[in-house]
Amino acid sequence: MAPQREWFDKDYYKVLGVVENAAPKDIAKAYRKLAKQYHPDANPGSEERFKEVSAAYDVLGDEAKRKEYDEVRRQAAAGNPFAGMGGTAGRTGGFSSGFKVDDLGDLLGNIFGRTARTTGHAGGADGTAGHSAGARNGADLETTLHLSFLDALNGLTTTVNVTSEVVCHTCTGSGAAPGTTPSVCALCGGRGVIQDNQGLFSFSQPCQACSGTGFKVDNPCPTCLGAGVEYAARQVKVRIPPGVTDGQRIRIKGRGGAGRGGAPAGNLYVVVHVEAHPLFSRRGKDLAVNVPVTFSEAALGATVTVPTLDRPVSLKVPPGTRSGRTFRVKGKGVPAGNGTNQGGDLLVTVEVAVPQQLSDEQRKVLESLGSLMDGSSLRSAALGVADAEGR
Repeated sequence: MAPQREWFDKDYYKVLGVVENAAPKDIAKAYRKLAKQYHPDANPGSEERFKEVSAAYDVLGDEAKRKEYDEVRRQAAAGNPFAGMGGTAGRTGGFSSGFKVDDLGDLLGNIFGRTARTTGHAGGADGTAGHSAGARNGADLETTLHLSFLDALNGLTTTVNVTSEVVCHTCTGSGAAPGTTPSVCALCGGRGVIQDNQGLFSFSQPCQACSGTGFKVDNPCPTCLGAGVEYAARQVKVRIPPGVTDGQRIRIKGRGGAGRGGAPAGNLYVVVHVEAHPLFSRRGKDLAVNVPVTFSEAALGATVTVPTLDRPVSLKVPPGTRSGRTFRVKGKGVPAGNGTNQGGDLLVTVEVAVPQQLSDEQRKVLESLGSLMDGSSLRSAALGVADAEGR
């Protein structure tokens, strides 16, 4: 990938408030904190800061982009103007076969504050792939979605509320008042740039008359005042795949902020928060549940009823089962296909329930049992087993 113009101007580490050797988890943590602080829904008027934070994380949060970003800035700091070009500049002025002339034009534009294009390069008005020089990609957005335990397991299609830049509903993005159209800029002829031919290269800088758009809006739209975009609340349909986990981040491509000048929209990131279940917890593809049993059931053995996601099942508890022992019920965990290749199991932990209050009859029975059982012998035997297991 070619380096972006902003990479030479923006210190993304400083934007996120992290050191340059920060671990990915620290970068993600810093981004989440700042995104929450500057989200337009929570802090109106902080849209630009939110965009800046999102742009920084888009680079530093991607391992490949971050590596190239670091290399480009290192080379630029060392005085190498051909950093990140996929090829190297020879001392005699020749270039290796991996070098792209288009990339050189972009980089020289970054360095000199101008857009540099090779003479005769085909493309859009400014020589790019059809976008004006004033085009700008839409901002990436992030929102949260709270799901129930079962919805997270089964997946669903729902909607999230987002407030962001959208294409102006009045002018449909042209920036011109209804019934009028933008006119071609007389200074740059619609190219969006003013060119200065110097031999092999044609150096260009954005046209100041039209701000690089190639068009002049003589009658601005009353809604967006010529910007072509407006802030609006909208609902975005989101498909949540089965088996999502708490904290998982899902990307919805092209559903972020609207782009300007024909540039693509940003992405929407949905952070999922899964609510706890009153009975079950999740361990990967397995589910876990605690089931209380009486002392007599644990000592003598019993068949107990265990809840599952669908219908209860019977579990045989063998005699002498200690409290905290876990049994595995095959195929009763996370259903097959819910983000897993095969279904999980249900882990049933039995816990001996100690009654808080006893009737007179119950007390007499337990006292009789206690007199028949030697507590010190039981403890010695248990400690001996624990000591043997420890060795």
